[in-house]
Amino acid sequence: MSGEDDSSGWQLTESDPSVFTELLKTLGVPLIVDDLYSLDSETLASLEPLHALIFLFKWIPSSADTASAGQYDTDFPGFFAHQVVNNACATLAVLNALGNIPSLPTGAQLAELNSFTAGMDPQTRGMVITSADWLREAHNALSPPSSVCLDGLGLPRKGEDAYHFVVYLPIMGAVYELDGLKEFPVRHGAYEENGEGWLKTAREVIENRIATYPVGALEFSLLALRDDPLPALQTRLQELQVSGNPTASAEVISLISRENEKRQRWAFENSLRSHNHVGLIHALLVALAKGGKLSSAEAMAKTIMQARIKKVAASGEDLE
Repeated sequence: MSGEDDSSGWQLTESDPSVFTELLKTLGVPLIVDDLYSLDSETLASLEPLHALIFLFKWIPSSADTASAGQYDTDFPGFFAHQVVNNACATLAVLNALGNIPSLPTGAQLAELNSFTAGMDPQTRGMVITSADWLREAHNALSPPSSVCLDGLGLPRKGEDAYHFVVYLPIMGAVYELDGLKEFPVRHGAYEENGEGWLKTAREVIENRIATYPVGALEFSLLALRDDPLPALQTRLQELQVSGNPTASAEVISLISRENEKRQRWAFENSLRSHNHVGLIHALLVALAKGGKLSSAEAMAKTIMQARIKKVAASGEDLE
């Protein structure tokens, strides 16, 4: 869960595939995360092999200790850690997923952490994980810097909605929901290996959960944890070039180009996300002041803000 209480140095992270993919890279895991805008079978099939679904939703305290569906597995033998500090739920959801993917390669630090926490109860494992300095630093590296402090100004504090990450994935022939705020993993039943497999059951569970929100609500998002498609595409391209199939080769080249463009966009977004822009803003204000334009810019900004306040007040919405 993300909120304003004790975070023990863990900062808020965005529900963005570039953030999660960079975290996976730091963890030494050869997987990526992609946005998922639909749960239809065609969309899910295009992302195979797909290992887990990461679900972000608005957290409601009254439902924190109860399972909306499924049953608690009190004897769950896999990897499961509780969330013991705020703002760590994104990374914890990822670790709960990775810890239950068989034969998954990982970096040395994550392998050592998993080995050290083996056999621990979920609460203790959660405490050990969130106490790992290197993991907290990796998590915070892609969080926007908090460089402006408004404490002590007497400004009214407005409570913010809290959002939470959970993960759905197949474990031992059943679909599980791993939520660090729940006492135990939630088992949503067995699935058939043929057809869509575990994704059919996961889709039903997630759609039922989404249906509890008002129609048209945008208080959730969904991400897919999947194999990195680039190595397979590059191997396929080599095979097609050797066999002399220019048409199919051109199609694969287009897919590779699209993937590379996405990675470049992710890298740019992450650089913006982690950069401290306060120095740039200060320099622009100084330049405006030296040019004698700061007062007029301030007056224009006030006029625009007043117009915005009136428009929002007329619509009955809150001014964020």
